[in-house]
Amino acid sequence: MPLISPPRSTQGFTLVELAIVLVIIALLTSGLLMGITAQRASAENTDAQRQLDNIREALIGFAMANGRLPCPANPTIATTGGAGSEELACSPLDCSTSDRMCSREYGSIPWSTLGLPETDPWNSRFTYFVGREFSNPLTQADKNKGVRARFKLDTEGRANIEDGVGNRIAIKVPAVIVSHGSRNFGAYQSSGNQIAGAAGDELENADSEAAIIQIFVSRTPGNDFDDQVTWIAPGVLMAKMVAAGLLP
Repeated sequence: MPLISPPRSTQGFTLVELAIVLVIIALLTSGLLMGITAQRASAENTDAQRQLDNIREALIGFAMANGRLPCPANPTIATTGGAGSEELACSPLDCSTSDRMCSREYGSIPWSTLGLPETDPWNSRFTYFVGREFSNPLTQADKNKGVRARFKLDTEGRANIEDGVGNRIAIKVPAVIVSHGSRNFGAYQSSGNQIAGAAGDELENADSEAAIIQIFVSRTPGNDFDDQVTWIAPGVLMAKMVAAGLLP
């Protein structure tokens, strides 16, 4: 009598086994996505820092060519409305002469004037502060006297950089540039609208203060702060102007 093989089991995975497999797949997928997200964030931050460095060099180059830093652009003007150029006003206000002055000290980088991209990796404009003592165009009277630069070697800036707990990183800075990070709070968009929600140190980098000295914060990023800040060091600016023959 031939041997009869036992029937093969047709039983598949149990619900518990399927659940374990799904959990493992979810964990692997989650880890992969987190890795990709972290890599993307790192790349964006690196790109933003590169842009900030390029802006700083472009501002110094403008100063070496024009004897002054450029005026800020009006951040409330939409790209489609001709935004991006430094904003100037008549001086005197009756426009009786050809002299001009900066309309504002706080605004956006004049990207069109400098030939730079309008926005950072998160599609926000770069905030820009510069004191008029460094940015007002030379008057005709200045030019007649042979003056070649708006400022002198002893001209002091009016921006201080702090670390978020009151310690000063840099003082008497002529100009400051801010990227408002992926959170974007306080940043101006291409529409000319400012994103609400800035608070604490991010608000410090997003509002123009009534005080003569402007405070900006540069610190380690966290859940409540991801701004990137750079500035023009007074010594670097003065050295470049001397090298260009514009100072003293």
